[in-house]
Amino acid sequence: MKNSQEEINNLLNNTTCEHKQPTSHNNKKPTCKKPPQPGAAQGNCPFEGAMVALGPITDVAHLVHGPVSCTRNPWGSRGSLSSGSKLYQIGFSTDLSEQDIIFGGEKKLYQSILEIAKRYHPAAIFVYATCVTALIGDDIDSICKAATDEIDIPVIHINAPGFIGSKNLGNRIGGDALLKYVVGTASPEFTTPFDINIIGDYNVAGEIWNVLPLFKSLGIRVLSKITGDARYEEICHAHRAKLNVVICSNVSLKIAQKMQELYGIPYIEESFYGVENMSRCLRNIAAALGKLLGDSSAARYLKERTERLITKKTAALDMALAPYRSRLEGKRIVLYSGGIKSWSIILAAKDLGMEVVATSDRKSTEDEKIKIKQLLGQDGIVLSKGSPKALLQVLKDTKADMLVAGASNQYTALKARIPFLDINHERHHAYAGYDGMIEMARELYEALYSPVWQQVRKPAPWEQKIGDLAEESTLN
Repeated sequence: MKNSQEEINNLLNNTTCEHKQPTSHNNKKPTCKKPPQPGAAQGNCPFEGAMVALGPITDVAHLVHGPVSCTRNPWGSRGSLSSGSKLYQIGFSTDLSEQDIIFGGEKKLYQSILEIAKRYHPAAIFVYATCVTALIGDDIDSICKAATDEIDIPVIHINAPGFIGSKNLGNRIGGDALLKYVVGTASPEFTTPFDINIIGDYNVAGEIWNVLPLFKSLGIRVLSKITGDARYEEICHAHRAKLNVVICSNVSLKIAQKMQELYGIPYIEESFYGVENMSRCLRNIAAALGKLLGDSSAARYLKERTERLITKKTAALDMALAPYRSRLEGKRIVLYSGGIKSWSIILAAKDLGMEVVATSDRKSTEDEKIKIKQLLGQDGIVLSKGSPKALLQVLKDTKADMLVAGASNQYTALKARIPFLDINHERHHAYAGYDGMIEMARELYEALYSPVWQQVRKPAPWEQKIGDLAEESTLN
């Protein structure tokens, strides 16, 4: 799959994109693109973004065509879990050497694909281009087509080398590849009026497993998960769903929009974080499916079942959260994350009686930015960029009790001598759904009331001794 500049611009040109601007005075519409910054490859590379988006497809072999060093970061930094195949956890690489770079790596790529097919029998093989193989001009498309004919397994080229843009672009290239080469290539044995796709959840720490039982109890079938704990075959079936539920708008909305255009599948944007968000999500899904069913007994019964389930779950949750709410109420949080978590965690904190005094609007759509400002109120602080120095100042100014952010910011919290909770994709705790709220409350409580903070905030022994001597000298 070759990405022309026109195709790249089309992926980025989204009505919800934060960089989309109105037509200028000379009638030229500026291209919606966010160029990479020197030195910002880690966490901002299209190759990594593509692997993050597609890596959770568990029965696929993900082969990186390039130096072995390119494999490590996206493969090892996201905690997407699987209920079945563990093939996605194997890091495959063609491991190009200097000689391969000089003479080309096509032969090595072809041999690697054949070897993977022979030893692991994957449902498909995704081949990821890197900066090196894109620069030396390897014809990956032709190799993938030839290998597909040879092994009778889909071999798909994911053309997202690191120099073409940002990580977000890589996410979208990965989703576009699924639409072009996977979705619609097979059909399920049967369909139901209650089939949905979940788009944009990567099952970090097993979060999707907190939500799937809720849908099952309502009689709603998740036909395809794109892509958390997904299987290749289920994504092939995604075009037969009746509704798409988008979890991360900034990354996955383009997939839902394209599926609506191609297959007529409507979509809604939802969140699984927080009691209010989860209840609203269930109601909105029931309403959207009910609308498709019309004024029927099945639609009315689905609505009734949904309300009964929400009542039952929230009542049990109130009892489970009561001990935590009494200790967390009134605590102030600075939240520094991106995308959906920038606003949905605000509501989750409010469910626990806590207050988010500052958050970021990174990776957020314009609609999400408006939502953030509404939830924070007039006194809330919105951070566009959060350097350690800026975060330390905000923590001091707001008198925050805790920093909730990605793992890279934990040292900032240590400098400020306040508790820290990891909310990003490196975490090992599932916060989605009703059960996830209990886990989040437990983690917040344990972080805030750890005895270590009393110790680190005390003066050092030598400082205490100096203070005692000064006080004694004053008295004398």
